[in-house]
Amino acid sequence: MLLNLKELERYKVNATDGDIGSVVDFLLDDERWTVRYLVVETGGILNERRVLISPIAFRAVDESAKQFHLALSIDRVKNSPSVDVDKPVSRQHERDYSGYYGYPYYWGSSGMWGAGAYPDGLATGARHEPDTAHSDVPGDVHLRSAKEVRGYHVQGNDNAIGHVDDFIVDDETWAIRYLVIDTSNWWVGKKVLVAPPWATRVSWDERRVYVDMPRQAIKDSPEWNTYAAVNREYETRLYGHYRRPAYWES
Repeated sequence: MLLNLKELERYKVNATDGDIGSVVDFLLDDERWTVRYLVVETGGILNERRVLISPIAFRAVDESAKQFHLALSIDRVKNSPSVDVDKPVSRQHERDYSGYYGYPYYWGSSGMWGAGAYPDGLATGARHEPDTAHSDVPGDVHLRSAKEVRGYHVQGNDNAIGHVDDFIVDDETWAIRYLVIDTSNWWVGKKVLVAPPWATRVSWDERRVYVDMPRQAIKDSPEWNTYAAVNREYETRLYGHYRRPAYWES
């Protein structure tokens, strides 16, 4: 199922033995356009701090109850490595995190999650100790806050288009399938979807996403109803309009 990230914010997060807290943000992989972590604001016995939770730990996502259910205990989360989520998260911190939970690294293979496409494949993978042979490397940061990227300007190959308003994510692979683009500066009330592979580059310094399509093509694209779910019929029309290969056909 395809879900809006904004709708997933404030979902409750439950361990196997009780409530942990609520989702306040997501960390996105700027190389694979994938949600790598929930940022969860904890309370109670977890001393009101923010922790990272990987989709590898999910048992279920309950959209009706607005809850994430984890295959982790409260103590397991409570003793997880501390992280300042207001600062960039380095690969070294991810190594420490993976080592603590015993997860194989998701990077370094051809798949989205290690050698596969789904995070639960890593949950049952070979365990390993943290890689202490590496240290932090300047620029070794590839995770971006979803809240940070919202508001980035979107630039077509001939003109400005709008700004990033949200993300639509696949709740099985946690891949970002679409950027939701607010075009209200030019076309009042219209939001459109752009797939990450159509972006030629992202300038983090300029806070700008560059896409390989003209503004008119965006204007003429199938309008997206923000109150309706993204279904395969709409996606087929969208990819047909842009004459691009669909991700489910790859």
